Amino acid sequence: MGIVTGELAVGETELGIGVTANVLHDLTTHAAAAAPQECCGLLLGQDGSITRALPAPNVHPTPATRFEIDPAVLIAAHRAARAGGPQVLGCYHSHPAGPAAPSATDQAQAARDGGIWAIIGDDGTIGWWRDAEEGFTPLSTCVIAR
Repeated sequence: MGIVTGELAVGETELGIGVTANVLHDLTTHAAAAAPQECCGLLLGQDGSITRALPAPNVHPTPATRFEIDPAVLIAAHRAARAGGPQVLGCYHSHPAGPAAPSATDQAQAARDGGIWAIIGDDGTIGWWRDAEEGFTPLSTCVIAR
């Protein structure tokens, strides 16, 4: 398993975003188990630190090449956040036959809302991205103990 790091996005700290080792493990495990379909889920945490990956069913009609997070999982995660639980910081999905970088489809479908995206490539590498207004920007990561 590798971690792709890149330049810091505007507003990120010099350490980038924090991610627990458990989250890294969960992302690569979920991607491997879902292959050859794309896996997907939510990234949860606080203050730019990702402390949990919440798997979600991929409800897209063509899950081998596209992903859509089950709306029920997304709604429940936002409700839990409003009740004091971890915040929804972004999402993740896999590219079972491609790199850990946003595809043309990802670029076209992105909300441009500033969320964090983790993309697990076919080699187990994880790319971290900010879904910024001007497009995806790479993020640096550091492993945290939480």
